[in-house]
Amino acid sequence: MDYVFELAFKVRDYECDIQGIVNNAVYQNYLEHTRHEFLEFVGLNFARMHDDGIDAVVIRVEIDYKAPLKSGDQFVCKVNVAREGNLKFVFLQDIYRLSDQKLMVKGKVTAVCVNNQTGRPVAPKELVEVFDRYIDKF
Repeated sequence: MDYVFELAFKVRDYECDIQGIVNNAVYQNYLEHTRHEFLEFVGLNFARMHDDGIDAVVIRVEIDYKAPLKSGDQFVCKVNVAREGNLKFVFLQDIYRLSDQKLMVKGKVTAVCVNNQTGRPVAPKELVEVFDRYIDKF
């Protein structure tokens, strides 16, 4: 599968639990950081969106843990995007260990945008344009 963005990481000791593997909750941090970097890459910024009256909020996270990462593992988080209807923006994210390209995690994160004054759902033109541009790639 082709991806529209990827970001490399290295597991840090403090991200591991007593079993010596990355704690399950830490994977959400990896996924979130990659989403934010993707949006910066395409010229969008969460703080600027907020200042413009739009807040992007995660409404659902699905993670399939395939194999554990361990301290020192280098890995890459890859992103594809999709849309569900007019208001849901979907990030399809996979994490691969670099040493053997093994799939470690499959994630699907769904977000919506709301007007931060009214709380009403919105589909910001700039975000729609970015998603539609990248959806056409696959």
